[in-house]
Amino acid sequence: MINADNRILVKEHLAHEAEPRALSGDEKRRLEDEIKAELKARNAVLVAHYYTDPDIQRLAEETGGCVSDSLEMARFGNQHSASTVVVAGVKFMGETAKILNPEKTVLMPTLEATCSLDIGCPPEEFSRFCDEHPDRTVVVYANTSAAVKARADWVVTSSCAQSIVEHLDSKGEKILWAPDKHLGRYVQRTTGADVLLWDGSCIVHEEFKARGVEDLKALYPDAAILVHPESPESVVEIADVVGSTSQLIHAVQTLPNERFIVATDNGIFYKMQQLAPNKTLIEAPTAGNGATCRSCAHCPWMAMNGLENLLHVLRTGDQEIFVDDALREAALRPLRRMLDFTASMNLKAAGNA
Repeated sequence: MINADNRILVKEHLAHEAEPRALSGDEKRRLEDEIKAELKARNAVLVAHYYTDPDIQRLAEETGGCVSDSLEMARFGNQHSASTVVVAGVKFMGETAKILNPEKTVLMPTLEATCSLDIGCPPEEFSRFCDEHPDRTVVVYANTSAAVKARADWVVTSSCAQSIVEHLDSKGEKILWAPDKHLGRYVQRTTGADVLLWDGSCIVHEEFKARGVEDLKALYPDAAILVHPESPESVVEIADVVGSTSQLIHAVQTLPNERFIVATDNGIFYKMQQLAPNKTLIEAPTAGNGATCRSCAHCPWMAMNGLENLLHVLRTGDQEIFVDDALREAALRPLRRMLDFTASMNLKAAGNA
């Protein structure tokens, strides 16, 4: 494992975060009406991640866009006839959309919305790490920059990572994994593959603690525990279901339990409650509250997507995503490798952060 300690850089980003201001009901309705008109005028479609504000998710659905994980957002934009794709999420999601849709304009409400996994895996440092281990196949999580993807052999999501690593292991290949160490360790344990881990983590999922989840389970013994594999190993071990965002949503719909303790970003509750309105969702406790908690079960960068900055980019064309052509081609290769593999295995390549 490499000690890629970029926590100071993460803290600097958090210190400069700017969440949208609180809006009144009338302001929301006015902004939503204006956004709908601008989407039509610009021939644009809005795609939103499960972790964005419920108002953004609802607006995407009402205007013919989609609410999904980052890869499915990019694929939806690719299949849609709109000439402009507006990505409500974090920056690597906009880059992925542009990699798969080079002919389209890709806008984001703010380019300041990033990800601790992306920040914690700087391309130059990661490239040096890869050079130090030339005998290993480089597998990177979708939650990475275009430059890191370009250095990889494979890109994976949390729903297809195990199958792809199992495939590589069956061929005798050793894996270099980045950036999330918790997801990497989970894949390593479930596949038995030889995996060398980069030292990165998600500030949201790393806040979940086993003791807190166990205490909550004692209060609600009938509740099923749903955990994203970016969470620490001690939390994963006590889960009833470990899975990607899409897989956890499916679990709420299909499991017989009436209650669920959910250890992932609480933005997912909007879609879960929409699809399973009779189920009770309980937010898993994090390490702290308020000033003692870096994320408190919600990504601070996802929270930067708001109605006002969404309307602004539609009107101005600001906050556009650009990816250099050579870099895009290099990053597209491992993405296409994943898409082809999952298609051949009849798997759904969806469900990263």
